Amino acid sequence: MRHRNAGYKLGRNTSHRRALLRNLVTSILLEDRVETTITKAKAARPHVEKLITLGKKGDLHSRRQALAYLQTRDAVSRLFDTVAPRYGDRNGGYLRIVRTGFQKGDGAEKAFIELLGAEAVLDEKRQKRAEVRTKRREEAQKLIEEQQAAAGEGGETQA
Repeated sequence: MRHRNAGYKLGRNTSHRRALLRNLVTSILLEDRVETTITKAKAARPHVEKLITLGKKGDLHSRRQALAYLQTRDAVSRLFDTVAPRYGDRNGGYLRIVRTGFQKGDGAEKAFIELLGAEAVLDEKRQKRAEVRTKRREEAQKLIEEQQAAAGEGGETQA
C-alpha cells in the first residue's frame, strides 16, 4: 500500500533525486522552457510553484529560502525580478506541461515544461537564433564563393 507516500521516486536515491530536481527547477527558472520526461516534469512542478510563491512574497526570508534551494544566484535574481512579478494576480498554476513525443532510447514520454506568460520571451529568443543562423549561413556562402573563385583563378594560371 502507498498510503502517505506522495511524490515521485524517479528510480533514484534521495540525494540524486533531490539534486536532479534542484537542477531541473533552476533550469526552468533560467530558461522559461525545458524539455524533459513527463514524470520529471510532474515531479518538478510543485517545487517551481512553491518558489514562484516565495518570489511573490519578495521579502528577505523568502529570498534566503530560494537561495537555499536553487543552484545559482542568477536563478534567484531572475525569480524575484522577472518571473514572480509576472504572476502577481495569479494564485497558482504557473506552469504548463506539453507532451511532445517519445524518447529515442527507452521510449519514455517527453514533454516541455514551461512557465505561462513566457511566450513573448521565447519568441524573441527564437527570432534572435534565426537571425544568427541566417547571418552564419550568409557568411559561409560568401566564404565558399570566394574559395571557388580563388580556385578557379588558380586553375587557369597553372594551365
